[in-house]
Amino acid sequence: MIIGIGVDVVDLARFERAVGRTPGLRERLFTPAERVLALRSLAGRFAAKEALIKALGDSTGVTWQDMEIVSDGQRNPSFALHNAVADIAAARGITALHLSMSHDGGIAIAYVIAEGDAR
Repeated sequence: MIIGIGVDVVDLARFERAVGRTPGLRERLFTPAERVLALRSLAGRFAAKEALIKALGDSTGVTWQDMEIVSDGQRNPSFALHNAVADIAAARGITALHLSMSHDGGIAIAYVIAEGDAR
């Protein structure tokens, strides 16, 4: 059963300006493993984190570090959930998260489907 969906878009030029203006932004928004990626990949990951919050329907106590985008070894993205995000997902009965990210034409987009047993 689908429990929630979320989508978010990020303007790549605006994101790059924000990261350039605010040196600590990369550390606040991304885990150490994510920080080494190119800015367009980070923009996609930021969109994914925003989309995840929308799919969860709750962001109480959540930090950006609680949501990490990882790869399955074949370049397929998925989430590693920590702390408050993991607790929210468990409380809502979410057993699977489906993530799609893309970037083109100056825009990054991410789409998340949360699936599980409704509680």
